[in-house]
Amino acid sequence: MQLTELFREMQYTGTLPEGEASVVIRDSRKMKPGAVFVCTKGARYDSHDYAPTALEEGAALVVTERPLGLEKEVVVPDSVKAYALLCHNFFGRPAEKLRLVAVTGTNGKTTVTFVLKQILERAGYRCGLIGTIRSEVDKMEIPAKFTTPEPWDLDALFSRMVGAGCTFALLEASSQALAQLRLYGLQFEVGAFTNLTQDHLDYHKTMENYYAAKRSLFDQTKTAVINLDDPYGERLIKEIPDQQVVRYSTSLDEAEITAKNVELRAGGVQFEMVGRDFIQRVKFPMPGSYSAHNALCAGGAALALGIAPEIVAEGLTNSSGVRGRCEVLYSKKFTVICDFAHTADGIEKILSGLAPFVRGRLYVLFGCAGERDATKRHAMARASLKYADEIILTSDNPRSENPYHILEDAESVLRTGGKPYIVEVERRRAITKALALLGEGDLLVLCGKGHEDYQAIDGVTIYLDEHRIVADWLREAGLSDGN
Repeated sequence: MQLTELFREMQYTGTLPEGEASVVIRDSRKMKPGAVFVCTKGARYDSHDYAPTALEEGAALVVTERPLGLEKEVVVPDSVKAYALLCHNFFGRPAEKLRLVAVTGTNGKTTVTFVLKQILERAGYRCGLIGTIRSEVDKMEIPAKFTTPEPWDLDALFSRMVGAGCTFALLEASSQALAQLRLYGLQFEVGAFTNLTQDHLDYHKTMENYYAAKRSLFDQTKTAVINLDDPYGERLIKEIPDQQVVRYSTSLDEAEITAKNVELRAGGVQFEMVGRDFIQRVKFPMPGSYSAHNALCAGGAALALGIAPEIVAEGLTNSSGVRGRCEVLYSKKFTVICDFAHTADGIEKILSGLAPFVRGRLYVLFGCAGERDATKRHAMARASLKYADEIILTSDNPRSENPYHILEDAESVLRTGGKPYIVEVERRRAITKALALLGEGDLLVLCGKGHEDYQAIDGVTIYLDEHRIVADWLREAGLSDGN
C-alpha cells in the first residue's frame, strides 16, 4: 500500500517518503523490509530505541511520538492510537463494511457472543466472531491467541469476514484490550455489558481501573445493552445518559427486557422474555440462574439489531450451547459438567444454579491461577465451601509460581470450612480421583478450564483436555455407552 494512502486522514508531522508499506508493525521481532514500524512506549521497554535499527533493516518508515532526527520519520500525538488507525487503513477499513457488536464484562462474554451469533444465523445472516475460545468467519473456525486481538490481527479477521460475505462481526471486548486501545477507531452498533466482579486486578490494580476499562467501550457504541441487576450496570447507565440504552433484568420491571416466570431446571432455564410490546417463551438449554441473564443479554443485543422477537426466542431455545460453558460431559448414572468459572463470582454462579437439582452429592474441582491476583484464592475457596458437599483442590495454570504455595493459599480457607476436601496438585490425577468418588445422582463440576486444553507450568504449555480425560475415564469404567 502506498504510504500516502496508508496515512489517509491521519494526523502527523513530517514528510512521508515515496514508496509502499508491506506491513504495519510495532513488534521489533516481526521486522521485515518495507514495514512501517510504529514506536510505542510500554511498561518495560520503549521501542523508540529500536527505530534507527528498524530503518537499517529496511523499514520504509518509522512512526514516533517524539522527534528522533531520523531520515524516514513522522511524528504522531499518540503512537498506540496511530497504530490502530494505520492497521485499519492498511486493510481498507473493513470494519466499516460490517455491523459491529462488542460484549464486555467479567463473566458471560463468550456465551453471549456465541448465542448471539446463533440467533443472527437463524435470522439468515452470515456472521464473524472473535473471542476467547476461537474466532469464526462464517462457518470457518480459527484458533484464538487472545480474547481480543491486536489491531493488525483484528483487521485481518474483519477483512476475511467481509470477503466471506458476513454482515455482522461479534467481539468479546476484554478489559486489557480496552485499556490497551486495541479497539481504538472502531464504532460499534451495539455494546453489551454483562456484569463486573473482581478479576484481573493483577493488571488493573483496582476495581475502579477495571471498571473504567470496561466503561470505555461505551464511548464507541451507538446502543448499549446493560444488565440492570448488576450494581456496575446501574452505574454505567447513569454515566452514559446521551446513549440509547436497552436494560435487561430478571427481577426489575423498569427494564426494557425482563425474564418472567423463571424456571430453573437441570437441563436449562425456562422463562418468558417480556418486552414493551411482546412476550416470547424461551427454553434456554444452559442451566443456572445466570444463564437467564446471558440469554437476555444475547436476546437484547439481537433485538437492538432489529431481529424480530419471535426469531430471537427461537434462536435462544434452539441454541447449541458453548464449549466449556456449563457444558455437560456426561449425565447418566451421575453428571459431570465442565465450566470456565475461574473467579469466586463464576464459581458462585454456577454452583448456586446447579445445587437445587442435585439428587446426590455436589462435588466441585477448582484451582487458582499462578501469577495472577492472589486475593481471589480465598474468595474462590469460600464460594466452593458455600455450595459443595466435597471439594477437590488442584492446579490451574500455575505458570512460574510455586503450585504448592497457590494450593496453600486456598487450602487455608478449606481447613476451617467444615467440608471434606482433597488436595491434588496434578490436575489429571485430581480429575480421576474426583470421578472415582461419584455415585448415583451425584454431580461433579470441573471449574476453571472450560474450553482450554492446556496447563501452563513454569514456562511450558502442557496438553490437558478435560473433555478427553473424562471420556477416557468413562470408557475405562465401562460407562461411556451405558449407565
